[in-house]
Amino acid sequence: MTPLLTTKGLSRDFGGLRAVDNVDFTLMPGEIRAVIGPNGAGKTTFVSLLSGRIRPSGGMIVFDGADITELPEYARVRKGIAYTFQITSIYANLSVYANVALPAQLTQRHGHSPSAVQGAVMDALERVGLADQAAMLAGQLSYGHQRLLEVAMGLALKPRLLILDEPTQGLADSEIDNFIALVREIAASATVLLIEHNMPVVMQLADRITVFNMGSILAEGTPEAVRQNAAVQEAYLGSAP
Repeated sequence: MTPLLTTKGLSRDFGGLRAVDNVDFTLMPGEIRAVIGPNGAGKTTFVSLLSGRIRPSGGMIVFDGADITELPEYARVRKGIAYTFQITSIYANLSVYANVALPAQLTQRHGHSPSAVQGAVMDALERVGLADQAAMLAGQLSYGHQRLLEVAMGLALKPRLLILDEPTQGLADSEIDNFIALVREIAASATVLLIEHNMPVVMQLADRITVFNMGSILAEGTPEAVRQNAAVQEAYLGSAP
Protein backbone atom coordinates (compact mmCIF):
# COMPACT_ATOMS: atom_id res chain seq x y z
CA MET A 1 0.00 0.00 0.00
CA THR A 2 1.28 3.47 -0.90
CA PRO A 3 1.69 5.86 2.08
CA LEU A 4 -0.75 8.76 2.27
CA LEU A 5 1.86 11.05 3.78
CA THR A 6 5.62 10.92 4.29
CA THR A 7 8.25 13.32 5.54
CA LYS A 8 11.96 13.14 4.79
CA GLY A 9 14.44 15.00 6.98
CA LEU A 10 11.73 17.41 8.12
CA SER A 11 13.15 20.14 10.37
CA ARG A 12 12.11 23.45 11.85
CA ASP A 13 14.34 25.93 13.66
CA PHE A 14 13.20 28.82 15.84
CA GLY A 15 16.30 30.94 16.30
CA GLY A 16 18.82 28.65 17.97
CA LEU A 17 16.20 26.04 18.91
CA ARG A 18 15.53 23.08 16.64
CA ALA A 19 11.91 22.21 17.45
CA VAL A 20 11.65 19.45 14.82
CA ASP A 21 14.89 17.67 14.01
CA ASN A 22 15.34 15.67 10.78
CA VAL A 23 12.11 13.65 11.07
CA ASP A 24 11.33 10.78 8.71
CA PHE A 25 7.67 9.81 9.12
CA THR A 26 5.21 7.62 7.21
CA LEU A 27 1.41 7.55 7.55
CA MET A 28 -0.69 4.92 5.81
CA PRO A 29 -4.23 5.46 4.42
CA GLY A 30 -7.02 4.66 6.87
CA GLU A 31 -4.70 4.62 9.86
CA ILE A 32 -5.38 6.12 13.28
CA ARG A 33 -1.96 7.36 14.37
CA ALA A 34 -1.30 8.97 17.73
CA VAL A 35 1.61 11.33 18.36
CA ILE A 36 2.65 11.51 22.00
CA GLY A 37 5.55 12.92 23.99
CA PRO A 38 6.41 15.31 26.82
CA ASN A 39 5.61 19.02 26.63
CA GLY A 40 8.04 20.77 24.31
CA ALA A 41 8.83 17.59 22.38
CA GLY A 42 7.90 19.19 19.03
CA LYS A 43 4.53 17.53 18.44
CA THR A 44 2.47 20.63 17.61
CA THR A 45 5.29 22.12 15.53
CA PHE A 46 5.43 18.85 13.57
CA VAL A 47 1.72 18.77 12.72
CA SER A 48 1.81 22.52 12.00
CA LEU A 49 4.44 21.74 9.37
CA LEU A 50 2.21 19.05 7.90
CA SER A 51 -0.79 21.39 7.69
CA GLY A 52 1.19 24.31 6.25
CA ARG A 53 0.67 26.65 9.19
CA ILE A 54 4.44 27.04 9.36
CA ARG A 55 7.17 26.38 6.81
CA PRO A 56 10.01 23.92 7.38
CA SER A 57 13.64 24.94 7.72
CA GLY A 58 14.58 21.80 5.81
CA GLY A 59 13.27 18.51 4.48
CA MET A 60 10.29 17.42 2.39
CA ILE A 61 6.60 16.60 2.86
CA VAL A 62 4.85 14.31 0.36
CA PHE A 63 1.06 13.88 0.39
CA ASP A 64 -0.59 11.34 -1.90
CA GLY A 65 2.55 11.13 -4.01
CA ALA A 66 2.93 14.91 -4.51
CA ASP A 67 5.54 17.18 -2.95
CA ILE A 68 3.56 19.70 -0.86
CA THR A 69 6.52 21.16 1.05
CA GLU A 70 6.04 24.65 -0.39
CA LEU A 71 2.23 24.64 -0.63
CA PRO A 72 0.39 27.18 1.55
CA GLU A 73 -2.15 26.02 4.11
CA TYR A 74 -5.24 26.74 1.98
CA ALA A 75 -3.85 24.63 -0.88
CA ARG A 76 -3.29 21.73 1.49
CA VAL A 77 -6.89 22.03 2.69
CA ARG A 78 -8.00 21.68 -0.94
CA LYS A 79 -5.87 18.56 -1.24
CA GLY A 80 -7.68 17.07 1.76
CA ILE A 81 -5.66 17.98 4.86
CA ALA A 82 -7.73 19.42 7.75
CA TYR A 83 -6.26 20.50 11.09
CA THR A 84 -7.99 21.32 14.38
CA PHE A 85 -5.97 23.51 16.69
CA GLN A 86 -4.67 22.85 20.20
CA ILE A 87 -6.32 26.12 21.24
CA THR A 88 -9.87 26.54 19.99
CA SER A 89 -10.17 28.68 16.87
CA ILE A 90 -13.93 28.92 16.54
CA TYR A 91 -15.83 32.11 15.66
CA ALA A 92 -17.38 32.80 19.07
CA ASN A 93 -19.87 35.42 17.84
CA LEU A 94 -21.26 33.26 15.05
CA SER A 95 -23.71 30.42 15.48
CA VAL A 96 -22.57 26.83 15.71
CA TYR A 97 -24.18 26.31 12.30
CA ALA A 98 -22.34 29.24 10.71
CA ASN A 99 -18.99 28.04 12.04
CA VAL A 100 -19.41 24.77 10.16
CA ALA A 101 -21.00 26.38 7.08
CA LEU A 102 -17.84 28.37 6.38
CA PRO A 103 -15.61 25.34 5.75
CA ALA A 104 -18.51 23.38 4.22
CA GLN A 105 -18.74 25.96 1.43
CA LEU A 106 -15.17 25.15 0.41
CA THR A 107 -16.19 21.61 -0.53
CA GLN A 108 -19.09 22.67 -2.76
CA ARG A 109 -18.04 22.82 -6.38
CA HIS A 110 -21.22 24.24 -7.93
CA GLY A 111 -22.07 27.67 -6.63
CA HIS A 112 -22.39 26.87 -2.93
CA SER A 113 -25.84 25.31 -3.24
CA PRO A 114 -27.64 26.24 0.02
CA SER A 115 -29.20 22.80 0.32
CA ALA A 116 -25.86 21.05 -0.24
CA VAL A 117 -24.15 23.27 2.34
CA GLN A 118 -26.97 22.72 4.83
CA GLY A 119 -26.75 18.97 4.37
CA ALA A 120 -22.97 18.98 4.88
CA VAL A 121 -23.25 21.18 7.98
CA MET A 122 -25.93 19.13 9.67
CA ASP A 123 -24.17 15.88 8.84
CA ALA A 124 -20.98 17.14 10.49
CA LEU A 125 -22.86 18.44 13.54
CA GLU A 126 -24.78 15.20 13.94
CA ARG A 127 -21.56 13.20 13.82
CA VAL A 128 -20.09 15.15 16.75
CA GLY A 129 -23.38 15.33 18.68
CA LEU A 130 -24.02 19.08 18.33
CA ALA A 131 -26.94 19.13 15.89
CA ASP A 132 -29.35 20.23 18.63
CA GLN A 133 -27.17 23.28 19.35
CA ALA A 134 -26.84 24.49 15.76
CA ALA A 135 -28.55 27.82 16.47
CA MET A 136 -26.53 28.61 19.62
CA LEU A 137 -23.69 31.10 19.55
CA ALA A 138 -20.45 29.13 19.42
CA GLY A 139 -18.99 31.16 22.28
CA GLN A 140 -21.79 29.93 24.56
CA LEU A 141 -20.79 26.28 24.19
CA SER A 142 -18.81 24.62 26.94
CA TYR A 143 -15.09 24.37 26.22
CA GLY A 144 -15.39 20.65 25.53
CA HIS A 145 -18.20 21.25 23.05
CA GLN A 146 -16.16 23.99 21.37
CA ARG A 147 -13.49 21.33 20.77
CA LEU A 148 -16.14 19.09 19.20
CA LEU A 149 -17.31 22.02 17.07
CA GLU A 150 -13.76 22.31 15.76
CA VAL A 151 -13.86 18.63 14.81
CA ALA A 152 -17.15 19.28 12.97
CA MET A 153 -15.51 22.17 11.11
CA GLY A 154 -12.75 19.80 10.06
CA LEU A 155 -15.23 17.11 8.99
CA ALA A 156 -17.12 19.64 6.87
CA LEU A 157 -14.01 19.89 4.69
CA LYS A 158 -14.42 16.18 3.85
CA PRO A 159 -10.73 15.56 4.58
CA ARG A 160 -8.59 12.66 3.51
CA LEU A 161 -6.34 13.41 6.51
CA LEU A 162 -7.79 14.87 9.70
CA ILE A 163 -5.20 16.16 12.19
CA LEU A 164 -6.51 16.59 15.74
CA ASP A 165 -4.41 18.46 18.31
CA GLU A 166 -5.42 17.56 21.88
CA PRO A 167 -9.05 16.83 20.90
CA THR A 168 -10.16 15.42 24.28
CA GLN A 169 -8.93 18.44 26.24
CA GLY A 170 -11.96 19.85 28.02
CA LEU A 171 -14.21 16.86 27.38
CA ALA A 172 -16.02 15.38 30.36
CA ASP A 173 -15.31 11.75 31.19
CA SER A 174 -18.83 10.92 30.01
CA GLU A 175 -18.00 12.37 26.57
CA ILE A 176 -14.74 10.47 26.04
CA ASP A 177 -16.38 7.20 24.97
CA ASN A 178 -18.47 9.03 22.38
CA PHE A 179 -15.34 10.75 21.09
CA ILE A 180 -13.53 7.42 20.72
CA ALA A 181 -16.48 6.05 18.75
CA LEU A 182 -16.49 9.21 16.60
CA VAL A 183 -12.80 8.88 15.68
CA ARG A 184 -13.29 5.23 14.75
CA GLU A 185 -16.21 6.24 12.55
CA ILE A 186 -14.15 9.02 10.93
CA ALA A 187 -11.38 6.52 10.20
CA ALA A 188 -13.75 4.55 7.99
CA SER A 189 -13.42 7.30 5.37
CA ALA A 190 -10.32 9.30 6.39
CA THR A 191 -6.90 8.93 7.95
CA VAL A 192 -6.61 10.35 11.47
CA LEU A 193 -3.48 11.80 13.07
CA LEU A 194 -3.95 12.96 16.64
CA ILE A 195 -1.79 14.53 19.32
CA GLU A 196 -3.17 13.37 22.63
CA HIS A 197 -2.07 13.36 26.27
CA ASN A 198 -4.90 11.13 27.51
CA MET A 199 -3.07 7.80 27.42
CA PRO A 200 -6.13 5.56 27.90
CA VAL A 201 -7.62 7.24 24.80
CA VAL A 202 -4.37 6.75 22.88
CA MET A 203 -4.12 3.10 23.84
CA GLN A 204 -7.73 2.42 22.84
CA LEU A 205 -7.71 4.33 19.57
CA ALA A 206 -4.32 4.22 17.92
CA ASP A 207 -3.27 1.61 15.39
CA ARG A 208 0.27 2.89 15.84
CA ILE A 209 1.93 5.46 18.09
CA THR A 210 4.79 7.82 17.28
CA VAL A 211 6.67 9.14 20.32
CA PHE A 212 8.44 12.50 20.01
CA ASN A 213 11.17 13.68 22.35
CA MET A 214 13.36 16.75 21.91
CA GLY A 215 12.19 17.27 18.33
CA SER A 216 12.94 13.75 17.12
CA ILE A 217 11.08 10.45 16.91
CA LEU A 218 12.08 8.42 19.97
CA ALA A 219 10.00 5.34 19.19
CA GLU A 220 7.21 4.09 16.97
CA GLY A 221 4.99 1.03 17.03
CA THR A 222 1.81 -0.56 18.27
CA PRO A 223 0.33 0.66 21.56
CA GLU A 224 1.61 -2.45 23.35
CA ALA A 225 5.12 -2.13 21.91
CA VAL A 226 5.30 1.55 22.85
CA ARG A 227 3.97 0.87 26.35
CA GLN A 228 6.75 -1.66 26.93
CA ASN A 229 9.54 0.45 25.40
CA ALA A 230 12.06 1.29 28.12
CA ALA A 231 13.18 4.55 26.48
CA VAL A 232 9.57 5.74 26.21
CA GLN A 233 8.89 4.86 29.84
CA GLU A 234 11.90 6.90 30.92
CA ALA A 235 11.13 9.92 28.72
CA TYR A 236 7.37 10.11 29.00
CA LEU A 237 5.35 7.30 30.56
CA GLY A 238 7.28 6.96 33.80
CA SER A 239 7.75 3.49 35.17
CA ALA A 240 4.12 2.44 34.71
CA PRO A 241 3.74 -0.86 32.83
